[in-house]
Amino acid sequence: MTASIVVSDREETAQRLLASSARKSYDPMVEVDWEAPIPDDKFGLTPEWSTLYGTALWDEMTEEQKIELTKHEAASVSSVGLWFEILLMQMLLRDVYGRDKHSRHVQFALTEVADECRHSVMFARAGERLNMPSYGPHPAIHKLGRIWGGFFRGANAYASVMAAEEILDMMQRDFMKDERVQPVTRTVSKIHVLEEARHIRFAREEVGRRIEGASWARLQFERLNTAVVVYFVMKSMIRKDVYANAGLDPERAAAEAKNNQHYKDTVRTSGSKLMQFLDGVGLVGGPSKRLYKRVHLL
Repeated sequence: MTASIVVSDREETAQRLLASSARKSYDPMVEVDWEAPIPDDKFGLTPEWSTLYGTALWDEMTEEQKIELTKHEAASVSSVGLWFEILLMQMLLRDVYGRDKHSRHVQFALTEVADECRHSVMFARAGERLNMPSYGPHPAIHKLGRIWGGFFRGANAYASVMAAEEILDMMQRDFMKDERVQPVTRTVSKIHVLEEARHIRFAREEVGRRIEGASWARLQFERLNTAVVVYFVMKSMIRKDVYANAGLDPERAAAEAKNNQHYKDTVRTSGSKLMQFLDGVGLVGGPSKRLYKRVHLL
């Protein structure tokens, strides 16, 4: 391994995270003003995060078209976040099923499930409030998720979850600060970022704990499984339907998005912290590198 992380006692970490949850948690049904009007002049997400930003097509689009596209992209991102939150809740409940329910570790895992349940409703409500389609991942990936979710085990479960959450986090940290963005997107992003900080800490320590001393064969499996999850999450983030639904030529838009160097650079820069962590615990190497490069994280 090229680096290491400090792994504190499992119960000590869980106790601190439970205390943090007690001090600061959010109810999206209260914190988000779901009745507020949707401004016509606000983007759905930070425009620099649009898959078409920096392309010739983006330069040709009117301001109204750019706003409409980013609303659809925001709804697509939220729907994938919702899909993965559901997989995460399944994994956590399976993981703690046979553990001591008096332990703080299990109690924080259950607290996280409660958080993720609220987040799922929040993501669904955000897409609905923007009056967007219910996107979600491609149907084939959705079906694979149902099967694959049953095989979440050990380090790969926590690494996969942490990676997916950090991908969403890296986008939402920009969304929540950007006054050009719809208020509903900003508030949803802020709630998710603040609460996910605890979840990511929990997952990171579990990854370090469970990967320690792994055999060569197991390490190869953990690497590949984590990379496959990241690959499909990144590929699912923006459905191609968004372009047609935003009134654009879908073929041209998809082609320009695929070759958009600005978007690739944004993903690579924003994902550097995640990749440093995965590399530090030994989860980057071999075939996994090719998958990370295909989604521009390396």
